[in-house]
Amino acid sequence: MTTDLPTPASPLKIGTRGSLLALAQAYETRSRLMAAFDLPEEAFEIVVIKTTGDDRSLIDADKPLKELGGKGLFTKEIEEDMLTGKIDIAVHSMKDMPVEQPPGLVLDTYLPREDVRDAFVSLNHDSLASLPEGARVGSSSLRRRAQLKARRPDLQVVEFRGNVQTRMKKLGDGVADATFLAMAGLRRLGMTEVVKSAIEVEDVLPAVAQGAIGIERRSDDSRAAEMLAAIHDVQTGQRLAAERAFLAGLDGSCETPIAGLAELDGTMLRLRGEILRPDGSEVLTADRTAPIEDGAKLGAEMAADLRAEAGEGFFDWITG
Repeated sequence: MTTDLPTPASPLKIGTRGSLLALAQAYETRSRLMAAFDLPEEAFEIVVIKTTGDDRSLIDADKPLKELGGKGLFTKEIEEDMLTGKIDIAVHSMKDMPVEQPPGLVLDTYLPREDVRDAFVSLNHDSLASLPEGARVGSSSLRRRAQLKARRPDLQVVEFRGNVQTRMKKLGDGVADATFLAMAGLRRLGMTEVVKSAIEVEDVLPAVAQGAIGIERRSDDSRAAEMLAAIHDVQTGQRLAAERAFLAGLDGSCETPIAGLAELDGTMLRLRGEILRPDGSEVLTADRTAPIEDGAKLGAEMAADLRAEAGEGFFDWITG
């Protein structure tokens, strides 16, 4: 390296939210950096930052994310601390990240992607298909809610927020009969025992960037840039370039039900995308392939074509 490595006396500060999953992702990042540069654990400091999205009252209120302020709820305070130098890098779940970063910050490092599927979680039922008519399914994801309404309009969909432990308690309290979680998060937490069934991507397309961890840094921090380059997973980056270009082309946010998944096969990239009306009454899909190096272009073009097919006002519906 052309710059000095961190030491116990001057550690690299890794910013993260304080949830068990966020900490697991920060620890994985630290472990990979330790191995890449043969550094002791003490050369890194995990800095827990409470974000607006971690407010207990907001979680308990079970309000839609769009009413609370969108994806920035989980990143604003972390990014502010990075810009002021309180932390050096930040670890994020990529499906929670806006497609644009604040000036002065760069998000271009990804760890190897985990399982991209959704998990069906219930105390009394084995699968989505086995839920009886009128059963209540809890989810805070607009994408999952719209997909559920499209596939099982007979079910009741209720707002459902919180970490895995909170959601399991809510299931036990009868707030809902079932919910969905990301397989990736449950694997990282070592909690796959709560999964009744994994939902294949052919049945329900996941959120854009689901299962991926991204690491953000200041654009002028050459040390962080060099260190992160050593742990960057190229294939995950290629897949996310296509998926996030697709999301960006649709003005993707917490207010738009969008799903997308890129997969690699040799020199080719396959991108599947889906947009839905929030009430599930209409679903538009696309499935295309292109050379890997054209992934971002493919994502942008596919988004433009779906926007044209959807017409004006497709995403303007109010959820019920």
